Amino acid sequence: MWPIIEKVFRAGDSYAFSPGITEQEAFKVWVQIPRETYVATTDDGEVAGTYYIKPNQPGLGSHVCNCGYIVSEAARGRGVASRMCEHSQQVAVEAGFRAMQYNLVVSTNEGAIRLWKKLGFQAIGTLPNAYDSKSAGYIDALVMYKQLNT
Repeated sequence: MWPIIEKVFRAGDSYAFSPGITEQEAFKVWVQIPRETYVATTDDGEVAGTYYIKPNQPGLGSHVCNCGYIVSEAARGRGVASRMCEHSQQVAVEAGFRAMQYNLVVSTNEGAIRLWKKLGFQAIGTLPNAYDSKSAGYIDALVMYKQLNT
């Protein structure tokens, strides 16, 4: 997974993790801290994408989950993100989560915003200049939310 995670984190245009993150640090935030981490593969075993699921907040906020998704460049446009998001919602319901929240959807990530809306998420807030994009400077980020059927 590291090659596809590294490329996205180093780009500095969609995740808040430092572009200088090490492989060990990325493993901790993507695999060790989350409740579960999943990998999507192609028919020939290549990594097409990955996602994690974890409680968005501790304690009294732990019934809402948070997920992060990364699709490899080679697999983009093939429905991998859609399938991972649908899978994550099923996993979330089975784990007892009542809702899913994305805390920092970068406003320039139009493909992700369009997909999340198509899959039932609502933009419930805009965080002005909350993201310092390597390519675009300070830009807005959205908080997106979906109530799950539980």
